[in-house]
Amino acid sequence: MRAVFVDASETLAAVARRLLRPDDPPFAIHAEPAITPQDLPGLLAGAEIAVIDHTALPGDVARACAGLQHVVFLGTGARSYMDPVALQAELGVTVHTIKGYGDTAVAECAFALMWAAGRGLAEMDRAMRAGSWLRTEGTQLTGKTVGLVGFGGIGAEMARLCRGVGMRVLAWNRTPKAHPDVAFVPLEQLLAESDVVSLHLLLTDETRGFLSADRIAAMKPGAILINTARGAVIDEDALIAALRTGHIAQAGLDVFTVEPLPTDHPLTSLPNVTLSAHSAFRTPEASDNLIGAALDHCRRIAAG
Repeated sequence: MRAVFVDASETLAAVARRLLRPDDPPFAIHAEPAITPQDLPGLLAGAEIAVIDHTALPGDVARACAGLQHVVFLGTGARSYMDPVALQAELGVTVHTIKGYGDTAVAECAFALMWAAGRGLAEMDRAMRAGSWLRTEGTQLTGKTVGLVGFGGIGAEMARLCRGVGMRVLAWNRTPKAHPDVAFVPLEQLLAESDVVSLHLLLTDETRGFLSADRIAAMKPGAILINTARGAVIDEDALIAALRTGHIAQAGLDVFTVEPLPTDHPLTSLPNVTLSAHSAFRTPEASDNLIGAALDHCRRIAAG
């Protein structure tokens, strides 16, 4: 049973080499992240397991990967890059995902984006680098209400951080949950009462476009929006319109509908947006957890 890590960044390739064991099944590392789906049949070359970080795997490409039986996707958002249900049903290819590896890392990024957006740090930084002494009035977040939309491991970590600085924490989840010092409320109440709304939803057919124009309009005027989930859970055009009118005062965004974010995208020119490059999960600790879990998947598959 042979595995190929098809699109390893320099960092993840180094982690994989360090964590591989002498008795592991054959595991090839293609340390070149900038590949296309059309490269995959040649790179896999009969391998049974593909380890994929960020490369799309359309059905027709998977069909051309002779011998492919398993995909180990590095994260939870496989649906952004492939159709796991169709791959299983039509080709017998099982897609494995990895949960929990970066819950703390992503929550810390969401927390950082919240504070940066609340104080307008990105706007002041840009202005000062351009020679202007811009002083903005920020939002004091202590004592404010944060609403967490989706409450898995990342949401729970975000709740811990927010409670630690004296914020009131509301949450909404698609299935009933309970958590200490977190009030679970209907989505409409969360949107209406939250000074900060932070998204922590998996991207599925049901959550695509979840934060619609109507739901954005239902948010508290002047709220801050944070997204470290997936760009496609937001109606991006509606978000841009709300940022322009000030209905959403600030946004902190790590994820986008199109990635990398085009240089001429409207979000890049709005002053009230703080941007990061889908990097919320990128810490040494999370990378070790991620690659360690991927290798464990490969070991289990090889062991039958």
